Amino acid sequence: MNNKINTKDNLIETAAKLFETKGYYATGLNEILAVSGSPKGSLYYHFPKGKEQLALEAIHSEGEKIKSKVQISLDRIENPVDAIVSIIEDIATIIDSDQKTKDMTISLIALETYLTSEILRNACLEIYTSLETIYAEKLIKSGMNKDNASKLGCVVSEMIEGGITYSLVKKNGYPLRLIAEQIPKLITI
Repeated sequence: MNNKINTKDNLIETAAKLFETKGYYATGLNEILAVSGSPKGSLYYHFPKGKEQLALEAIHSEGEKIKSKVQISLDRIENPVDAIVSIIEDIATIIDSDQKTKDMTISLIALETYLTSEILRNACLEIYTSLETIYAEKLIKSGMNKDNASKLGCVVSEMIEGGITYSLVKKNGYPLRLIAEQIPKLITI
């Protein structure tokens, strides 16, 4: 049984990496199998509905990693403004050095599939909504009223997502650093 779990996790992890770097439509099942080293039968055993089911699992897996990283970072620093700025600065630094988005965003798969797969669109939406909630909860804990915190949680999450995309296109973290500079002006507690 443990081997089946490892094979399934390996397929999910491989698919997530390939979807993140190449995109959903540019990644074929044969490529996922080749990179993962898994036999073809295991793919259909674990994901009988095929690529969309595998992508759904990959989105959930990556989403949990992203949410966990954000939560850990927010918990590390008491002041919510400083915590959010720190997260943005950390992402900018990663982009400066790697120019990759490992465990930072699901935007590529979200953009590729929002018109073609309601299942995948909803999975991406769920992750984005969860991130907004995580930011909002940090603001609420600092004394902000729930309505303002919810709105700002949404804005912060959207700014970070957009900043990641723009930073990748520019091949540096400067757009994210501009966002980080604006956070103290946007959020007053």
